[in-house]
Amino acid sequence: MPSSVVFLEVDAEDTQRIRTAFPESIIHSEVLSEDALVDACKDAAVVSCFIYTQFTREVLQRLPKLKLLCTRSVGYNHVHMPTCEEQGITVCNVPDYGSFVIAEHVFALLLSTLRHIPEADARVQSGVFDYHGLRGMSLNGKVMGIVGTGRIGAVVACIAHGFGMHVVAVDRCRNIEIIEQCNVEYVDLDTLLSRSDVLTLHLPATPQTNHLLNAAAFEKMKDGVVIVNTARGELIDSAALLSALQSGKVRYALLDVLEHERNFQENEALITHPNAITTPHIAFYAEESMRNMYEDCFTSIREWKAGQEPMHVVRPSTIICDLPGVSRAK
Repeated sequence: MPSSVVFLEVDAEDTQRIRTAFPESIIHSEVLSEDALVDACKDAAVVSCFIYTQFTREVLQRLPKLKLLCTRSVGYNHVHMPTCEEQGITVCNVPDYGSFVIAEHVFALLLSTLRHIPEADARVQSGVFDYHGLRGMSLNGKVMGIVGTGRIGAVVACIAHGFGMHVVAVDRCRNIEIIEQCNVEYVDLDTLLSRSDVLTLHLPATPQTNHLLNAAAFEKMKDGVVIVNTARGELIDSAALLSALQSGKVRYALLDVLEHERNFQENEALITHPNAITTPHIAFYAEESMRNMYEDCFTSIREWKAGQEPMHVVRPSTIICDLPGVSRAK
């Protein structure tokens, strides 16, 4: 009889909420190696993971008892979906555990960087109370370019509008609400690249969006553009971004995600560039969003156990990303 549920990548703060919901569950805190992952899940009918556990074809083929895979994330590029379809594994995600939390982090990165908050704090703590050399940049009146206006991008648009920014956006689907309420102007990608003072990404990682911002894209941008990425690292060609920072084409790169996360050597030149500000994938990480993330996951598991189709089943055929004016990376 397969064990009920295995939870992977669980923070200590979330253990009790899992124990309360599923007392019989098995919990692992660390990211497991392939063999350890298979061993941990070999008797499980249900597994809940986060984004760093890779369910490759090889792993999934070694888990014949697995029937439901719930990723506690919006994206699911760490799950090999064709194999799940072949093996009859239902995959669920959490479509919106906290759009506002990630959108807030976009502006936390922007405001702290553009107004030199860390440098100012360090200066005062050193005993120097002097503003000279800390002249900042205002968001008011600047053009915010948003690539992807799903739940998160839409919240970013409304916050940007509140700061008095002019918002341009690109997406395969237009959000009428933000057009009417936040004066969002939809354009093609080349137009967005050429007009944006600040460019922020809110897309999933797919073959179509891989290296969306590449060398050719950076060439089309304004000199001194600010890039923000709180979505997926694979959206940006890291080498091209580093080159754009070194040339001054990009004034600041504000990155909560990296193309090669957890590999410092791969990212060292980018991370250590003085105008690259990086945080370790924390945009999602607030108490409110974590609670929502787990509750949605628990709901999917309960629905599946009751013989129902979970509300948040991933349907890959319906989420193909096709953005107007996008030149695909080769």
